[in-house]
Amino acid sequence: MIARRAARRGALAQADATAHPGAMITTSIDAGEERYLRRAVELARLAREAGDRPYGAVLVGEDGRVLAEGRNATVSDGDPTSHAELNAVRAARPAPPGLTGATMYASGEPCAMCSAAMAWAGVTRVVFGASIPAIRAVDPSPGLTLRCADVMAAAPYPVEVIGPVLEEECLAVFTS
Repeated sequence: MIARRAARRGALAQADATAHPGAMITTSIDAGEERYLRRAVELARLAREAGDRPYGAVLVGEDGRVLAEGRNATVSDGDPTSHAELNAVRAARPAPPGLTGATMYASGEPCAMCSAAMAWAGVTRVVFGASIPAIRAVDPSPGLTLRCADVMAAAPYPVEVIGPVLEEECLAVFTS
């Protein structure tokens, strides 16, 4: 799987370099990776049941091991920064060299704050389910519309951004 990702990264870097110089973008993942995204959706449902906005995230190391999970807890924690991706990064407690090679699977496209935090933590791959425009179409809410790939394009290293993937499935948690 790692060799396949490296080959795919190289191809994407060439294909998308003009559109997003620092972020490589595609919209597909291996069937085996879908389980991590579906777990993120499960965490989003738990967040919703707890009275929070429905977002979940799973952080996976380059070796395929789950490093941490997070769900949105902005209402539960009374903390506007308690987003799923940030909670997963915090739980992983990355020490230098950070989370290089790690993939964040997020039920919804990470916001600008979470994207920047992942870049600072060293995450080199982001897979998201529902896109910001699709989420806003079913759940209009305040927030930045800056896209994950745009933030990651400013990272000092290449970041692969994949999404939307399984978008309808991921959007269902907002409407159910």
